[in-house]
Amino acid sequence: MSENDKSFTGSIPDTYDEFLVPLIFESYARDLAARVTSTPVKDVLETAAGSGVVTRALAKVLAPDARYHVTDLNPPMLARARSRQTPDDRITWQATDALDLPYPDDSFDAVCCQFGVMFFPDRVKGYGEARRVLRPDGRFHFNVWDTIGANAFADVVTQVAGTLLPPGSVNFLARTPHGHGNPDRIRADLEAAGYTDIVIDQVTEISTAPHPSHPAVAYVRGTPLFGEIAPHGDAMVDRVIHAATEEIAARYGAEDGSVSAQIQGYVISAG
Repeated sequence: MSENDKSFTGSIPDTYDEFLVPLIFESYARDLAARVTSTPVKDVLETAAGSGVVTRALAKVLAPDARYHVTDLNPPMLARARSRQTPDDRITWQATDALDLPYPDDSFDAVCCQFGVMFFPDRVKGYGEARRVLRPDGRFHFNVWDTIGANAFADVVTQVAGTLLPPGSVNFLARTPHGHGNPDRIRADLEAAGYTDIVIDQVTEISTAPHPSHPAVAYVRGTPLFGEIAPHGDAMVDRVIHAATEEIAARYGAEDGSVSAQIQGYVISAG
């Protein structure tokens, strides 16, 4: 993983939240919130919270006396999440490394992480930290994207960018968000971290946007893919967005101008 892969700075958090969250994250956030609250929980920790899509979904269904610690390594993303959240005395916000959690052992009934573990430099260590702060009957709930070929919009944007830029220079999406969707490896890493009860579900959804430019802008300007394209100039950034918009419209466009395509990930619960 390159340093660029963790660079959610500048305008990226706002674009991410405006375009990418409704495109691919909201349905999985509701699913994860339902899984976290499928058994009674009072103390909950969220790691790699990003711009807070799970936070908003989970806060709606947690008990009134719950305590909810929301964390992310990236302060700009955490600030965006906090700005979007209705004031809630149950929530504590903290910039925190998921691989070095500042909490005592046995602190939480549940730990959740939405599409964040792919960014962990050491996933076994990250899984182990979640297990350390869980109570004996607690659960770690998280999700990861499947391969890029199973996620149409991300695949198209990567293909288009690859035709306009030097070979191998724009592979963030395939390498990091979509580079770890291997159930056997996920299970092995969780077992190495000490988990014994592991459930892995493949979850397929349909992603819809009102205009084909939305997925193009979402992935180009709302993810660290921007850091791979931007050095080639603003004109190239706009050129990739325009070309990806046209390709998305051609492949997935509907008569009303909207676009719809498959997204796919794995949702994991471990204890």
